[in-house]
Amino acid sequence: MELDNYFDESTVTIWKERFAIIKAKKPDSDAFANIIDNTETTVILDQTKVKQENIMSIERDWKIFTLNILFSMEVVGVTAKVATALAKEGISIMPIAAYSKDHFLIKDNYLEKAKKVFQELGVEVIENE
Repeated sequence: MELDNYFDESTVTIWKERFAIIKAKKPDSDAFANIIDNTETTVILDQTKVKQENIMSIERDWKIFTLNILFSMEVVGVTAKVATALAKEGISIMPIAAYSKDHFLIKDNYLEKAKKVFQELGVEVIENE
């Protein structure tokens, strides 16, 4: 199946919460994601649940766009296609790949512009209220 056909049959869900991306002292059990590597711990968390004592550095006001698309792990270019389309509109992203879904963190001030980009890719946009 052509890559474009995958997008025509997919949706993107925009989470209602605003998220913070935190360089943290430790993982957080309330997090959307904890990313731990050999140099730092990153916590992605609903910003209403941020614990001040855990912050080393913080970026606020991110929305999560979850791409609901069924494809095998051999399919090449899904994230690249989304990232390229958003970049052409001047929208920076923080992508996160999960086992069966891709998530894109996009600054809240680009919400409307990003929705339009996904729609132009053929993706149905669903907003959680």
